[in-house]
Amino acid sequence: MGDVRKLHHTVPKFYLRGFADHREWITTVRLPGVKTYTQSIEKSAAINHFYSIDGHPDGPDVFEKALSDMEGDAAVVLRAIEDGDWPLSEGQRGTLAMFLAIQTLRGPDHRRSMEYLAAQIARLEVQFTGRDKVQQWVQKRYGVELDDDEAEKVWQQATQPGGPPITVPPIAHIEQIVHNAVKLLPYMLSRPWQLVRFSRRVLVTCDSPVGLVPAEDREPWEGVGFATAWGITYPITRKLGLIMGDVTPIIESGYPAEDVRAGRLDWVERGTTSMANFINESTVNSASEYIYRHPDDADCLPDSLPEPRLSNLSVPAAE
Repeated sequence: MGDVRKLHHTVPKFYLRGFADHREWITTVRLPGVKTYTQSIEKSAAINHFYSIDGHPDGPDVFEKALSDMEGDAAVVLRAIEDGDWPLSEGQRGTLAMFLAIQTLRGPDHRRSMEYLAAQIARLEVQFTGRDKVQQWVQKRYGVELDDDEAEKVWQQATQPGGPPITVPPIAHIEQIVHNAVKLLPYMLSRPWQLVRFSRRVLVTCDSPVGLVPAEDREPWEGVGFATAWGITYPITRKLGLIMGDVTPIIESGYPAEDVRAGRLDWVERGTTSMANFINESTVNSASEYIYRHPDDADCLPDSLPEPRLSNLSVPAAE
């Protein structure tokens, strides 16, 4: 079976290399920017056994190895872009879009969102059920019998604002990745892709580098998703940025969707300071806990950075 991979990267090493120095060292900025440290890409964006599936016949690191295969295909496309290929072929476009879809879903922030949602659903269910029927609810949902003291503990945990402590196992997270990645593809493939090449300005990346740019007419209470975003950003390297633009003009003009997916509206542009700021701002806003940058690129970050955003979801507590 070979050596089991224990350290699992939630952002690929080959990708981080595009923001590292010649020693393959990269600087990590922990939001909101108080703590900064520089280390090897080997140790960056990595968590022990994050994708491990205990008991799998092909080994606990089977999904980590599957990710590596997918990353190898994506690395070929990114190298082609660096070498001057643009627009991409339809196959290259599909490979890169799938890589970005999986990157959107594979990080700790997404798993924490799953845990948060599960906890909130349990909280609402228990509150609706009532204290006197907690034991029946646990028996029906989990097949576990509780005594009165255990039922009281469940009630107290479940009715707190954050809901009960719930841990989503790696296999459940992986099932979400596999199930939902394909669903995100149309929202990327149906947009015009703009490649931005920078000669003087530089880009940063983060632990959740696929950024969503909200539409200008979005109401403050509205969220932003792949279907409703004005655009999608992705820093390819510190000198290359990708912007997947607005689909509204395409829809209004009736331009054939198959031509968009074939890349016939894609173009390349020379980067400016404002475009670097635009992509970097989107990346910073997308970050969950960490921003990654070249050790020499401290000046490209804004003076004020946001607080960590551990989950993508927020559900108000019940009164």
